[in-house]
Amino acid sequence: MRRVLLGLVFTLALPAALVAVWWVASDGSTNVYWPPLRTILKAFPDVWTAERLRSDVRPSVLRLVSGYATAAVVGIALGTVIGSYRRVRALCEPVLEFLRAVPPPVLVPVIMLFAGIGDTMKIVVIASGCVWPVLLNTVEGVRAVDPVMAQTARSYGITGVARLRSVVLRSASPQIFAGLRQALSIGIILMVISEMFAASNGLGFTIVQFQRGFAISDMWTGILVLGLLGFLLSVLFRVVERRALGWYHGLRATTRRSR
Repeated sequence: MRRVLLGLVFTLALPAALVAVWWVASDGSTNVYWPPLRTILKAFPDVWTAERLRSDVRPSVLRLVSGYATAAVVGIALGTVIGSYRRVRALCEPVLEFLRAVPPPVLVPVIMLFAGIGDTMKIVVIASGCVWPVLLNTVEGVRAVDPVMAQTARSYGITGVARLRSVVLRSASPQIFAGLRQALSIGIILMVISEMFAASNGLGFTIVQFQRGFAISDMWTGILVLGLLGFLLSVLFRVVERRALGWYHGLRATTRRSR
């Protein structure tokens, strides 16, 4: 229990210090674009009511989850195939290097031409940016599978789907989750960007509307909501990762203790 409390204090120490610095630094501000933190916090409950959370935050989260899940499935599937076969990797590598160099926000107008201006466009934009860290980390994770382990599985007759699930994906899972973690941050950014184009709801749309209406304090509350959303999703991802990679973290802890 004491260890958990110390970990919690250590985790919250820096955010608390940054909030305190922001509070003190902005307390006497008369700049309309840099309102005091107390003014922003005072406006927060009036702006982010239950109705606004349903009408703006929920659609954003649903788009993010849809695009992120699509990128995860596509990235892991393609990455497994590309990482498993040398010829496929040699064939696809130049194209992948070209496509990954194109910033996803630049593709928004192009995607709008094919997917329209509805939720499909926003989901495609999110997926198009999230897929690359998942895909590339999966390729590297599959390539790094221990050949001794692969040969042992082959010797015991473990082939096909069983080999893919128990040997390849399990061995590559630490790098796959590293890619999924990177993709989550990218997804949040692209969620906001996609909602700035031809949208009628969502966090990105709402923040831009506040900015255009010179409701600066309300705009800052939207930025705080984005930060809180990113923090909550990061905590949720860490819980899932800990459960899925329990064997890996246990192995690392054992290795550290034996040194």
